[in-house]
Amino acid sequence: MTELREHPPNTTAGAAAKDPSPDPVAVAAGPVTASAWTAVCPLERVQRERPVGALVAGEPVAVVRTHDDRLFALHNVDPFSGASVLARGIVGDVGGRPVIASPVFKQHFVLEDGRCLEDADVAVATYPVRVVDGVIEIGHP
Repeated sequence: MTELREHPPNTTAGAAAKDPSPDPVAVAAGPVTASAWTAVCPLERVQRERPVGALVAGEPVAVVRTHDDRLFALHNVDPFSGASVLARGIVGDVGGRPVIASPVFKQHFVLEDGRCLEDADVAVATYPVRVVDGVIEIGHP
């Protein structure tokens, strides 16, 4: 059970804040098999290590371009907070593996397979990515 702590009087009109030790919410995990492709944007619009969010077949997706120009796409919903925020995360690497850190509770998700480094039982879905005529396309079912 998550402990609650109270904010100082008169700071948030009595709202209680949860400590950052959430239980992950259920989201689809693992690689998605593509039977269709959706054009997202020109490759030149995605800066290195500056993810962008896109809506692909009704699903929120974070599109990531790494410093070495590799492209990845993963479900944008952080399973620990339930917020659609991974596209606002920090891109880097841990042990030579490309990751994105959630801006909410700072868990790291491996861009290649969506696994969470801090909790092996949690992952987000990953999507195939390709570039056709300079346009990024994301694969989906």
